[in-house]
Amino acid sequence: MKDHADCDLSIGGPGLASEAIRAGLVDRYVLRLVPTIVGGGTQALPDAARVDLALNTTRRFDDGSVLVDYSLR
Repeated sequence: MKDHADCDLSIGGPGLASEAIRAGLVDRYVLRLVPTIVGGGTQALPDAARVDLALNTTRRFDDGSVLVDYSLR
């Protein structure tokens, strides 16, 4: 699907995203970080994931959250 797409593809949800990261299909990471700690829940990234990233942009919001946009290095 990625090889034949004419535009960017987005993945929502940690389960599918983890599988795509493990398969090496993700080349851009856009995350919104919220300044609230809620313990537990579903992990956003797979165990033992190691990906070297380069920061593209950041955006800070009035609620204190930050959007970070990274690409593969």
